[in-house]
Amino acid sequence: MAKRVTVSIPDLLHEKMEQWRESFNLSKMFQEAVADAIQKKEDFQRRLREDREMGEIIDRLKKEKARSERNCFDRGRDDGFNWARSAEYDDLLYGLSWKGQDNVLRDQVLGPYFFERAVKNGLVDEQDGTPNEAYLRVYVDGWKKGLAEFWDAVKDKL
Repeated sequence: MAKRVTVSIPDLLHEKMEQWRESFNLSKMFQEAVADAIQKKEDFQRRLREDREMGEIIDRLKKEKARSERNCFDRGRDDGFNWARSAEYDDLLYGLSWKGQDNVLRDQVLGPYFFERAVKNGLVDEQDGTPNEAYLRVYVDGWKKGLAEFWDAVKDKL
């Protein structure tokens, strides 16, 4: 059921409305204008809600990314420590002085080892062999940390 509403308008607008009254359905125009204004408000409120939700999603994803990177670092650290346990002395020295983090998989000495570990840890695309550079870098940082921890534990005993 339709409801009647009283609307106040300036005198000048009222005069013009009277001149054109026959040309316009003022009730319909008012309904459309109010419906548009309400829709804009509702859309704005929805965007605000979504933005808050999006912010929450982004915060959650940041935490998950940090946890994933920590896990990747920890796997690298464990692998570095374990590699060092069975490495020969010269290989240990090479690993400790190794700076080739940009071309990890191409290194003559460690490249094959890192490729095998990267595949095992899901850091390489299995279809085309393309490494996930960001996570591989985090893994290698962890690996170097594990190697250094091992070396610190044994170097004074040699």
